[in-house]
Amino acid sequence: MSQTVLPTGEPLIGQFVRLDVLTVADLAELSSLLADPEIYRSGYVMHRQPASAEDGVALARERFLRPGFPDGRGGGGRTTYAVRLVADTELGPAGTLVGTSALAEADLHDERIHLGSTLYGRPWWGTRVNPETKLLLLAHCFEECGYGRVKIQTDALNTRSQAAIAKLGAQREGLIRRDMKREDGTFRDSVVFSILIEEWPAVRAGLQRRLEANVDA
Repeated sequence: MSQTVLPTGEPLIGQFVRLDVLTVADLAELSSLLADPEIYRSGYVMHRQPASAEDGVALARERFLRPGFPDGRGGGGRTTYAVRLVADTELGPAGTLVGTSALAEADLHDERIHLGSTLYGRPWWGTRVNPETKLLLLAHCFEECGYGRVKIQTDALNTRSQAAIAKLGAQREGLIRRDMKREDGTFRDSVVFSILIEEWPAVRAGLQRRLEANVDA
């Protein structure tokens, strides 16, 4: 396309998952995912594990909704999505909230955007949820919004996330040291990956093969 635009916030619908803009009504379900201690043992260490259901809702609001915005839309084109199952499958009942992901830091002039803030519940790790979610978001960025570069980054401590990003076909660019402060006051080193528009056809084909194989392989 000839013009780069902000993410539209329209639903992104695949065979297995559907992405809609996150709203306050989704926070209670998201809170239950944040309550799983295994998430934090696996390297998701930017913030505390919630102490209660109410704390989980407050944490989800703080981390995934921006102050002053009633839903997952925000400044800089930030668009946070609720990821739900489309139909009843072995992954769970239709409508189940399985995670969240976001597009942010949109730069229309330089045609770049950040795909991040991704979190899935443990039952959906290593399933078709992540490849299809990434397929939908990347297709929206490259094919509908006109971006030439999509950045994906993660905590240097989160080796599981790094492996999942590399599996997409993203290229590892390097390490940003002391990049951002965690809730506990320590500083995170960020591992940065990216996908360029020239690489997108091969990345898309790889994601489609994973979905067609009916396993996340």
